[in-house]
Amino acid sequence: MNFQQLRIIRETVRRGFNLTEVANALFTSQSGVSKHIKDLEDELGVELFTRKGKRLLGLTAPGKELVVVVERMLLDAANIKRLAEQYSNVDEGQLTVATTHTQARYALPKIVAAFKQAFPKVHLRLHQGSPDEIVQMLLDGEADVGVATEALAEVPELATFPYYGWQHAVVVPAGHPLEAVRPLTLEAIAEYPVITYHEGFTGRTRIDKTFAGAGLKPEVVMSALDADVIKTYVELGLGVGILASMAFSPERDPGLRKLGSDGLFAENITRIAVRRGHYLRGFAYRFIELCAPELTEAVVASTVSGTNV
Repeated sequence: MNFQQLRIIRETVRRGFNLTEVANALFTSQSGVSKHIKDLEDELGVELFTRKGKRLLGLTAPGKELVVVVERMLLDAANIKRLAEQYSNVDEGQLTVATTHTQARYALPKIVAAFKQAFPKVHLRLHQGSPDEIVQMLLDGEADVGVATEALAEVPELATFPYYGWQHAVVVPAGHPLEAVRPLTLEAIAEYPVITYHEGFTGRTRIDKTFAGAGLKPEVVMSALDADVIKTYVELGLGVGILASMAFSPERDPGLRKLGSDGLFAENITRIAVRRGHYLRGFAYRFIELCAPELTEAVVASTVSGTNV
């Protein structure tokens, strides 16, 4: 058994048993992938995959158990490398933070600036993606830290921590009729076209549930992945905007008005996530602590390693 075989087993499962995709991902040939799988099955004396002809359809019972061990072995192998780097180059290396556009644009700039000042030799890679993409990057070991509002808390393989709470705000072009509606109500908002986040982004689920709970179904005429796009089309008069409150600034958005909507929408919690069992470099702990001072290395490490039971 070798690490190439282990990687092939993991990628085969992750890519839906498509050996062509596995071969492309690992820069090898499909025949080479098939040979590694067959060699490992011969070595272990059991079949790991169910087959139809030459096609792989799924995992056998021993295959399902083996995948769990493979994931753990590959994670530990990566941890060994990170541990060696921690002691050989304490303040050098790479930190990958996966986050959404909203967090990267409005919540993290000051954190990133402080981190870069403290660790100028560390290459900070800020990757923007959807919440589901962030989860996958953490599970695959492609990201060290994830920051998002959705998805993270739902994955048992991830250790998550509250970062900060926020609410949605309602914005309209200057002079819009809703400026005169006080107090602002969901019913009043629903009389106009709505522009807000795409499904699965920045609390969109909570927005939908809030209106549904009031027996309302506003016409969402446009959805976007980030607040800047929402504000652009709201300013053009295409609809009422519902976006993260930190995305609005009177100085940045002089053509828009934020309406008094306190209490209309439930609070959202943005969370920080790390894969359980993932070895974090010292500077990764420092990044998390810069985000939330109460998340010290001791607090995070105990949760990630599972010693806080």
